[in-house]
Amino acid sequence: MIKNLSAMAFLFKLLAGLAILFGMFIVAIVFGAANITLQDIWLALTSSTTGDHISIIRDIRLPREIAAIFVGAALSVSGAMMQGMTRNPLADPGLLGLTAGANASLAMILAFFPLVNYYGIMIACFIGAAVGAGMVFGLGAMRRGGFSPMRIVLAGAAVSAFLFAIAEGIGLYFKVSKDISMWTAGGLIGTTWGQLQMIVPFISIGLLIALMLSRQLTILSLSEETAVGLGQKTIQIKIMLFMIITLLAGASVALAGNMAFIGLMVPHIVRYITGTDYRYIIPMSAIVGAIFMLFADTLGRTLNAPFETPVAAIVAIIGLPFFLLIVRKGGHEFS
Repeated sequence: MIKNLSAMAFLFKLLAGLAILFGMFIVAIVFGAANITLQDIWLALTSSTTGDHISIIRDIRLPREIAAIFVGAALSVSGAMMQGMTRNPLADPGLLGLTAGANASLAMILAFFPLVNYYGIMIACFIGAAVGAGMVFGLGAMRRGGFSPMRIVLAGAAVSAFLFAIAEGIGLYFKVSKDISMWTAGGLIGTTWGQLQMIVPFISIGLLIALMLSRQLTILSLSEETAVGLGQKTIQIKIMLFMIITLLAGASVALAGNMAFIGLMVPHIVRYITGTDYRYIIPMSAIVGAIFMLFADTLGRTLNAPFETPVAAIVAIIGLPFFLLIVRKGGHEFS
């Protein structure tokens, strides 16, 4: 009976989240430098009518906001998975070397293979994210008890600084700094339908597998001993989780550049709403992350219209105080 009530309560929260997501998506399409009406949106979606506002919706705002939905969902879910897998409340793809690794590999591919297509850039980001995370966890495991939250964060900061320096050095030496900045500024300007066709399937597959592994992640988040005692093959599960985290983080960097703090904030907020069961945390993180990214992108386009405020800056302004609050409270403020 209690289990059924819990499932019903979650279903209500999920539907409420989807309704808010739909409303935020409409708001994101309407607001911006150009004055868009609800009628324009309806015509753009349901008819073959042409016009300036219709073209803006179809070719600029729709792909951009769809990208925001998938990037927000991917970063939030990957952050939730990292926090559950490492039992580290400060885990986040942007803080633990994944986005820095993807950034460094992106710089290398643009410097050495300037004619590479978008698919090659995406693969490079996946590899770089895996290397960055591997370096962080390698440093964390060098000493006994190395996977303490603070030590992992310090290792992440050191590795991220190192990899960002490599990216910057490559950009300056090979004179591709402008190209790298266009990719890594942390925004969705210029997102095309072609990019979405390449990236969205990868993110969708990653999110689906994350949902399938949510029960195992819940058990793993309790303790290593509990997971082993319940017959879980922890090594195999961790490898699979790591691969999905890398897939989601790498795809996000390839599409939107460096975005820190989203994967840190959203899972903490979601745990406050749903509890500690990752069967509920994963889908709700995807929804809340998408809402947050839509909000941040809309804010970036409207604060100083017609000029754009970088989305990464807005996320950092919101995320840094949240990060400091979690550090001060030991990671349990919103758990």
